Amino acid sequence: MNNPWKSYLKVTEKVMEKLNLSETQKKDLTEPDRVLEFKVPLGDKEYNGFRVQFNNARGPYKGGIRFHPEVNFDEVKALSAWMTIKTAVVDIPLGGGKGGVEIDPRSLSEEEREELSRNFVKEVYEYIGPEKDVPAPDVGTNSQIMDWMLDEYEKLTEKEAPATFTAKSVENGGSKGRTEATGQGGAYILESLASKINLKEGDSIAVQGFGNVGSEFALAVSKLGYKVVAISDVDGAFYREAGLDIEKIKECVGEGSSVPECGKKIHDDGQEINNEELLTLNVKVLVPAAIENALTKKNADKIKASAIIELANGPTTPEADQILQKKVTVVPDILANAGGVTASYFEWLQNRKKEKWPKDKVFTRLKEVLNKAFEEVWTRAKKEEVSLREAAYEIAVERIAAAQ
Repeated sequence: MNNPWKSYLKVTEKVMEKLNLSETQKKDLTEPDRVLEFKVPLGDKEYNGFRVQFNNARGPYKGGIRFHPEVNFDEVKALSAWMTIKTAVVDIPLGGGKGGVEIDPRSLSEEEREELSRNFVKEVYEYIGPEKDVPAPDVGTNSQIMDWMLDEYEKLTEKEAPATFTAKSVENGGSKGRTEATGQGGAYILESLASKINLKEGDSIAVQGFGNVGSEFALAVSKLGYKVVAISDVDGAFYREAGLDIEKIKECVGEGSSVPECGKKIHDDGQEINNEELLTLNVKVLVPAAIENALTKKNADKIKASAIIELANGPTTPEADQILQKKVTVVPDILANAGGVTASYFEWLQNRKKEKWPKDKVFTRLKEVLNKAFEEVWTRAKKEEVSLREAAYEIAVERIAAAQ
């Protein structure tokens, strides 16, 4: 399996050499500021916990907490580094961090999830806070977990500090539009890309992953007139050449059925396929929105899409990237999925200023930030004759180095 930390270093080291950074600046981009490794108790067991604070040159550390059985130090370190790059690409005043617990949250009851969440905070609360480190949800966590974590943090510190966590429930200080923001942000990126590579209404899109991000993206682009022809989840994928009714499928999946089950229920002329087949469909745009390392040197040659929008973190291995760059326009994750962290930044601002923005203001501001970032990356890529990924890294690394 491809090591995400090595993937991060491969691109970053190339960019740092090109930009002629000093040894100190290089160290700031290849070594985390602080690593917290600890045990999180739950009942009579303990689970491995991590929080990596990578770089805060541009603002407080920012990044999710994931509960997943395969959480490990290299993954958390890479994700914290990518967050540092991501916040710099979209030019918001935050740094990068990431956390996690090595556990399968699906095996836990509601009470156990709450206990785990509170116990995680007990291990890290002295190192987090609105001006220090601002966590958010990630794989296996959600707004309910952020609510529990904030409650525990406020109990331990004996002060009200809603800006310590983002993507909380709206009733508990969360921002309207935050849930949809990563997927909606991906749709704004698609619109920006459309003007550059002649995408138009009715063009076909395949989305791998139908969790929060993939489903919100699919819904947003289908409303823009694009034809989402394939979607998937862990149980498999579903394809219909004429396009899918995303709204109905999303509703069905929300009631507990799998993507293939919902697809068959709503479209009797579609067909079940597997995740690997979805990636190699003859579509205009492919959107990996599930897990790391979906696109590898084994399947990169078979990709038929004209464009890839990376909504998952690290979905393309460096080897696959080299193959794809020769034939596909790839919008990298550090730009494509930055809608979530941008909306989290808006939530942090609202909490600190004691404001509550309506959803349309959140989305208007989100579109402005992402469109500006896309234009900067696109212009840099054309000027330097490099990939969009390399251009995005160059812009981010310059900003971080300037702030050190």
